[in-house]
Amino acid sequence: MNEFELIARLTRALPTNESVVVGAGDDCAVLDVGAGDRRLLFKTDAVVEGIHFTSETPPEKIGHKALARCLSDIAAMAGTPTAALITIGLPKNFDPKFVARIYAGLNELAERQGVAVVGGETTTNPERILISIALVGFVPRGRVLLRSGAKVGDAIFVTGELGGSLAGKHLEFEPRLSEARWLAENFAIHALMDLSDGLAGDLCHLLKASGVGAELLKTAIPISRAARLAAKSGDAAKPALVAALTDGEDFELLFTVASKDAVPLLDKWKQNFPKLKLSCIGKIIAGEGVRLRDKTGVQTLAVHGYVHFS
Repeated sequence: MNEFELIARLTRALPTNESVVVGAGDDCAVLDVGAGDRRLLFKTDAVVEGIHFTSETPPEKIGHKALARCLSDIAAMAGTPTAALITIGLPKNFDPKFVARIYAGLNELAERQGVAVVGGETTTNPERILISIALVGFVPRGRVLLRSGAKVGDAIFVTGELGGSLAGKHLEFEPRLSEARWLAENFAIHALMDLSDGLAGDLCHLLKASGVGAELLKTAIPISRAARLAAKSGDAAKPALVAALTDGEDFELLFTVASKDAVPLLDKWKQNFPKLKLSCIGKIIAGEGVRLRDKTGVQTLAVHGYVHFS
């Protein structure tokens, strides 16, 4: 049983109440807690030594990544983060200075994004470090963006470049919070999420939630320099395009918008975010699954993104 099969089993009959607007299945839970014209966003995420970082990773980068992953999910809902609780599990022989440096990296990012760290929990965890973060934020009531709104004919966009994140980006990325809020404020975005498990996998989640399919243009997929260099080195197990589709931990935005808005969006994006690439990589189609188009024709996309327990 892989990660998504387990999630499907565990979320079949979760308890709910009148505050739940959106429960399990999107990047954040959305709650109505009587906050006027705002909805509460609620998210938790964890990083584990040996999975998300190694014993050699600089501790400041561990802290940065732990919080940034949660912040990226708030960005995926076009929200503004507010406060975080930090749970850290440590082996019995932990180094206090190392842990303090983890918090230094986490706190630096929190201060930059206006996030209050308001407590948490410490516990023993045999052999390895584990950090779990619970994060809350807010989004205007009329601007909640979900995975489930993609429509046939929509243009599909991604920010930045994809693949090769293990070369360093996965520890240093900046969550696309301001970019996501700008999109929600200036365009009728139909569906939005962040890319954590690879384009091939995360796009499928968006398509399943929306009940549609997609056709991607092979030459339009933005491949990172790190992925291209790894492929050229001869040591890579996969070509650069496959890395861009499957590597994961890119933490860029994936979204859809009506095709009539594609060109105006690209033009305004360049004016507002000249240093961040934005690419139209395909379109939403009827049916299901993902097709990849190149000069030789169209084929079904056979690769998938990162999946825990697989």
